[in-house]
Amino acid sequence: MYDLVIIGSGPAGLGAAVYGRRAGFKTLVLEQNPMSGGQVLNTYEVDNYLGLPGINGFDMGMKFREHADKMGAEFREAMVLGLEDQGDRKLIKTEKEDIEAAAVIIATGASHRKLGAPGEEELSGMGVSYCATCDGAFFRGMDVAVIGGGDVAVEDAVFLARTSRKVYVVHRRDSLRAAKVLQDRLFELPNVEMCWDSQVTEIKGDNQVESLILENKKDGSKKELSVQGVFVAVGIAPNSEVFRGVLDMDEAGYIRAGEDCKTSMPGVFAVGDVRTKKLRQIVTAVADGANAVTSVEEYFLHTSH
Repeated sequence: MYDLVIIGSGPAGLGAAVYGRRAGFKTLVLEQNPMSGGQVLNTYEVDNYLGLPGINGFDMGMKFREHADKMGAEFREAMVLGLEDQGDRKLIKTEKEDIEAAAVIIATGASHRKLGAPGEEELSGMGVSYCATCDGAFFRGMDVAVIGGGDVAVEDAVFLARTSRKVYVVHRRDSLRAAKVLQDRLFELPNVEMCWDSQVTEIKGDNQVESLILENKKDGSKKELSVQGVFVAVGIAPNSEVFRGVLDMDEAGYIRAGEDCKTSMPGVFAVGDVRTKKLRQIVTAVADGANAVTSVEEYFLHTSH
């Protein structure tokens, strides 16, 4: 029986582990991957985390894990299959065993939807990015492409247009889904070019993105765009499927939880990219970890724990 079980060990989960141990809780972290760190492990460079400008994403993930290890958090590699509410204790079902905890923090994160185009996986972190605000600064004065047609894609394009030489917006339809106000702002920019009715069939480059192959969906014609960066903005999917039907979620599958990280199940909290929130960044994920542990402490004050 643990005081606190944390599911996931990205920045939010590791932040919660540090604060959980500081609060004196017997803390177990469950991680399905062989390595802690979450999405940050695949980020080539992190330039906006306070005090650590330009740190390599992998190194940052390792530093976060080291800190949690030093505080005495226990780690176990396990795939979580379910969560049951048994009043003052929660039952976490894994493929190996069932684990009991007085409180649970869900830090399972989210995954960027992929294009599935050849070259995407190979060049991820080498010009292929899923976060313009994280990586845009590395493409100052260069030519880049944004793939997508929703609010995030248009916001990314507007953001990138400030510092990039040229921004191509590649969308598979002939009109954008984004809010009208965002579209108006985009179409005013002189260094943005729209590539309508187009889909990416290949991302080319040798250890660095060099070009995109686009296919026009209406006439089947192909063209090659010379770009150094490709920003994929075709959506994010929260890693919350295992909790469906157990916790309240929004239409997109994010677990409903506010700044206090409380979910619809007493004693269960959601942190980082898996919860409903405005900004999904490393700094807000780590902050969630701290907030959630404060909520756990309050929860214990009002239960028999």
